[in-house]
Amino acid sequence: MRTLTDLLEKIDYEFVLPGGNALEEAAIASALGTKISGITNDSRSVTEGSLFFCIIGANSDGHAFAQQAADAGAAVLVISKDVEINGSRSLPVLVKVEDTRYAMAFISAAWYGHPARELKTIGVTGTKGKTTTTYLIKSILENTGRRVGLIGTIETWYHNEVTGEEIRVPAKNTTPESIVLQRTFREMADAGVEVVVMEVSSQALMMHRSQGFVFDLGIFTNLSPDHIGAGEHASFEEYLHCKSLLFRQCRIGIANGDDEHTKEVLEGCTCEVETYGFGENCDLRALSPDLVHTPGELGVKFRTEGLLQMDAHIPMPGKFSIYNALCAIAVCRHFGAGEKQIADALKEARTRGRIEMIPVSDKFTLMIDYAHNAMALESLLTTLKDYHPHRLVSVFGCGGNRSRLRRFEMGEVSGKLADLTIITSDNPRFEEPLDIIADIVTGISKTDGVYVEIPDRKEAIRYAIANGEPGDIIVLAGKGHEDYQEIRGVKYPMDERVLIREVLEELRS
Repeated sequence: MRTLTDLLEKIDYEFVLPGGNALEEAAIASALGTKISGITNDSRSVTEGSLFFCIIGANSDGHAFAQQAADAGAAVLVISKDVEINGSRSLPVLVKVEDTRYAMAFISAAWYGHPARELKTIGVTGTKGKTTTTYLIKSILENTGRRVGLIGTIETWYHNEVTGEEIRVPAKNTTPESIVLQRTFREMADAGVEVVVMEVSSQALMMHRSQGFVFDLGIFTNLSPDHIGAGEHASFEEYLHCKSLLFRQCRIGIANGDDEHTKEVLEGCTCEVETYGFGENCDLRALSPDLVHTPGELGVKFRTEGLLQMDAHIPMPGKFSIYNALCAIAVCRHFGAGEKQIADALKEARTRGRIEMIPVSDKFTLMIDYAHNAMALESLLTTLKDYHPHRLVSVFGCGGNRSRLRRFEMGEVSGKLADLTIITSDNPRFEEPLDIIADIVTGISKTDGVYVEIPDRKEAIRYAIANGEPGDIIVLAGKGHEDYQEIRGVKYPMDERVLIREVLEELRS
């Protein structure tokens, strides 16, 4: 149990009465001494003596639940606008701040005893490559003997040194809400974790989820238009600005020196800066890339110079894989990782749902990837064409209740780059799968691309495998790590790895 004095030390606030008048000076000392039994931003979980954050969200406003929280016994409400509270029981202390999300991050850090101070923290932001880069960093650091926790799009993952358990929790958001994040940090620190590597989304930066502490290293992978539209970012300029916020909240910044937006992202940064890339101006540079194409592997070899000289081999294809590996090398150098430790870890690196090779046949290559927008799909297919496949086969759908423009664009990209496109279903949500497929067809019809429509995803996979030809590269795009399909608000189990196994068994029989 903590007092308000313990929790408010890092934020600007004032105590107010219901309706907005300031609390009298004589009552402030008593308010600061209020004991807190727990913190929450969910009015349904308020208990006697807890502190409730009134968060303004996209679909609801926590201030509307102030009375409910008071009736449930909340001792403190953190608000950003005036509220009215009635009732015969003791009124909660009202703490007024400019932004309740910002305050929540700092109060959460204090509530959990500032766990980030007991950890080395690495935050990775950018449009593409965040997930793969975090897994590469984890792999290398563990190869040096470090105890590493991971937080990202796929999962939260760490080993509890106290109980011997491996903790893996599927992610709800790329970056958890600040209360969840700080609680996770505390659990990791108590479990013996030394280093946390995490994805930091632009939404998280905009909503202050990663405030309340300073990252030891902040990483920028790249930037291109994405997450712009209703419910996300209003413009590319806002998107870029949100990415840049990480570099005002870290001690050392490591950035892709080749990206055209790096200078803007780093403008106003308060950290030391290092760069990586192919350019002569980069502090860590990649040289002599060489494609590797063997049965079961599409990879790349390269050398580095600058801050570290070594040979590297990663079992993931293309130039973007070199960038991800370079970034991981640049980070792990700060933890004393040696050349052999880095090289050995990179050779074994795998990321679920990110260019994940699935052994199916010695004749052709099949992989699963999360590419779920035109930019990602174009990057992936362009990279795979460099390996000169007999045919490049693209299997994908698009999510329902999302921008229709994405469907047109993905259809057009696949039509231009793939030799065969198999259009299927993704997460239709509350739309009809055939309507989504029709939009994809509209895009692909702008090209001369060959395509078939197979709405059932398992049947689409069956068609791709049964008709695979020697030298083909087949990409199942869009689902990646996801193991469900969302239909009419319900998530049904659907893991492409399971579907592939079932198809192979059925074809054999």
